[in-house]
Amino acid sequence: MRAVLMAGGSGTRLRPLTCDLPKPMVPLLNRPIAEHIINLLKRHGITEIIATLFYLPDVMRDYFQDGKDFGVQMTYAVEEDQPLGTAGCVKNVAELLHDTFVVISGDSLTDFNLTEAIAFHRAKGAKATLVLKRVRNPIEFGVVITDKTDRIVRFLEKPSTSEIFSDTANTGTYILEPEVLSYIPAGQSQDFSKDLFPRLLAEGEPMYGYVAEGYWCDVGHLDAYREAQYDALHGKVHIDYAYGETTHGLRVGKNTFIHSSAKLQPPVLIGDNCRIGPRATLSPGTVVGDNVTIGSDANLKRPIIGNGAVIGDDTHLRACIIARGTRAARRAHVLEGAVVGSLSTIGEEAQISPGVRVWPSKLIEAGATLNINLIWGQTAQRNLFGQRGVSGLANIDITPEFAVKLGAAYGSTLKAGDHVTVSRDQRSISRMVTRSLIAGLMSVGVNVENLDAVAIPMARNVLPTLNVVGGIHVRLHPTRSNHILIEFFDIQGIDISKSQEKKIEGAYFKEDLRRAQIHEIGTVTYPSSAVDIYTTAFEKHLNVASIRNSKSKVVIDYAYAVSGAVLPQLLAKFGCDAVVLNASLSAAAPSLDERDVLLSQLGQVVQALHATFGVQVSANGEQMVLVDEVGSPIRGEMLTALMAHMILTANPRGVIVVPVHASGAVDEIARRHDGWVLRTKANPTALMEACATHQDVVLGGSGDMGFIFPQLHPGFDAMFCIAKLIEMLLIQERSLGQIWEELPRISHRLQTIRCPWTVKGALMRYLVETHSADSLELIDGVKIIDPEAFANQSVNQPVNQPPDSQPPVNLSSMGSSVHRQRNPQNWVLILPDASEPLVHIFANSEDRSWVDGQLQNYRQRVQHFIESEQGIKEQIV
Repeated sequence: MRAVLMAGGSGTRLRPLTCDLPKPMVPLLNRPIAEHIINLLKRHGITEIIATLFYLPDVMRDYFQDGKDFGVQMTYAVEEDQPLGTAGCVKNVAELLHDTFVVISGDSLTDFNLTEAIAFHRAKGAKATLVLKRVRNPIEFGVVITDKTDRIVRFLEKPSTSEIFSDTANTGTYILEPEVLSYIPAGQSQDFSKDLFPRLLAEGEPMYGYVAEGYWCDVGHLDAYREAQYDALHGKVHIDYAYGETTHGLRVGKNTFIHSSAKLQPPVLIGDNCRIGPRATLSPGTVVGDNVTIGSDANLKRPIIGNGAVIGDDTHLRACIIARGTRAARRAHVLEGAVVGSLSTIGEEAQISPGVRVWPSKLIEAGATLNINLIWGQTAQRNLFGQRGVSGLANIDITPEFAVKLGAAYGSTLKAGDHVTVSRDQRSISRMVTRSLIAGLMSVGVNVENLDAVAIPMARNVLPTLNVVGGIHVRLHPTRSNHILIEFFDIQGIDISKSQEKKIEGAYFKEDLRRAQIHEIGTVTYPSSAVDIYTTAFEKHLNVASIRNSKSKVVIDYAYAVSGAVLPQLLAKFGCDAVVLNASLSAAAPSLDERDVLLSQLGQVVQALHATFGVQVSANGEQMVLVDEVGSPIRGEMLTALMAHMILTANPRGVIVVPVHASGAVDEIARRHDGWVLRTKANPTALMEACATHQDVVLGGSGDMGFIFPQLHPGFDAMFCIAKLIEMLLIQERSLGQIWEELPRISHRLQTIRCPWTVKGALMRYLVETHSADSLELIDGVKIIDPEAFANQSVNQPVNQPPDSQPPVNLSSMGSSVHRQRNPQNWVLILPDASEPLVHIFANSEDRSWVDGQLQNYRQRVQHFIESEQGIKEQIV
């Protein structure tokens, strides 16, 4: 007798286990489900097996091959184009079926007495016999009713609650005569329960139901998969185990080492070539695959662990599924019902919450708490917030469901009834994310002032004028065109503090979300005054008289990402001619290389039109690159120096705020104008806070981040910067090229090398310990000043304080230090990246050869330290 093993299912309800395996090949007690079915068939003398395949067919063919090693003869039939259904796939192999045959599902676990079922079939003279099982809840199965002679008189596939007329379920195991195949049309998708059996019933063909004794479980979903494992381990089903029983209830494979202090509480199954560490505890129901390593003090309560997994020291697993090749680091926690797909990594002290599913090859960062399924993205992060706001791949990491929860988490840190602004750039993806954030805010009783699509400087500027406690802005990431950036503002329009970020993260990860009653749901209003408020402030802080009717011509390149169409209108009011390029919104944001091409084209247009200057605006109105009158770009540190020079020329003795890594040219410029330089941590929030705290700041920022004019608002604003440039060029009666010639020539270079997160802290400590305290500055990273230039003066204190008329700066709270222009120009800064496993090395001097030598020197020192630290960690592991 032959059997048809239906093994084509993809098992979507068993995801993520079936992402890279067909459902019948998912392991159950360290053997594929299909192998248990083949062993059952073999026990009842059925050794010729035809497997029908569709999803990932090579997995089963490669495992069983011709079946010789399993004591059977295997034949395979692959449904090439589309699945043919349970009956259609059997019709597909009709030429191989000339006598009574068995059809059995490859994704169920059973120990039915097939010999008795076949005898029943023959005794009844049936054309079709359905093997039935009495179940408590038949809703998920086809139910069957028979008469006194066991002949089927009625059945229904997966009935609703009101349609249940029997507790006798169809198990998907059939004994058939070849004649019934004539009722199945060839090449069409046909189902036994929906198509063939109703047809046989209508034709009066003899069809019987055999109610079987024994165990049966349809492994159709993850809960059933776990229960089948536990039932088999407890001996509730007769199967052929992969390993012998060493003591009652304990089955251990070959070449497995179990430490003498490990505690095993049967029933437990452990595969071949495993290592169980000291004091590890394996509770009843634990299943461990082949080639698994379990660290010391690990606590395992009924997990199912796949082949090749590595479970770290003191890791806790609770009734979860860990697929093959997964690594769970020290003190990780995977809780009840969670499933981790193959080849994933769970970081140290990370936690996966109950019921969460992680798709294959994912990374859960150290310390992260994962409360939602991780499907499309690559990483579950420990923190929501990076160096600036919350960012991630558009519609992969930053999805509508993520944004709803993030909005609810933010709103839960506020009071019910509070108002916040929400704004965005013009892209559809930002609109989608914004609407989801609004839904989350409303759900916790927070009211929304929807500013809709506005440039981010306008959103910051209007915020203090509204009765709100904060705001959110959504835009494409300034440097990653496939990422979304979500930024949160405080009541002043400054990025929220780290403490507030932690509160939002706490609400998000702990799911400590307030739920408003129906009458408390937040409202949405649409303020229309944002543009008027910004325009008024814009004009108020310009010397309008000096630029009115100036006839200046400026070429503005929006790089296919419109940041604020209001700018040309504002400039036109002052008699300035604004020529706009690339103002349409492209389907995809241009890459950095594409923006460089556009910048070159901008230079050509500036020359052709004899324009005053050109500017490429980016980052939703925050950042810009200048092009002078001859088409040469001015960006980065050169742009920082140019802006500092022009502003201090107009405002001598003013204070300039720059990040810690800014070029020493700024210090030289400040010396020329008797000005002051305030250096902060290398992040936008620190710059904004410093500009807002010190009342005499005339300019903040850098060429890379953008520029802040605190008199207008505390955020970066390229639009106002353009207008200010026009004003200063007219007043100072010079061109950008002439000003560029006046800038000090300082050599300032950067090199970046990879540095693991776990080494960054040790690297900073090493640098501090190996340099004199008098040569160090610890605003952000480790800055090493030339010891000879500094003599015995401590650089941890400012050289000079601002005049008494200026209020003191709270350096400890702002992470900044004030310098006079006399500060030495020779320095090296080692700055860990806040978002990536990188470290940046800056060198600054008037002597280019000194910069080159120091970069080489510190690169070698840092690289050597990283390599030695990694070697030590590997030895410890």
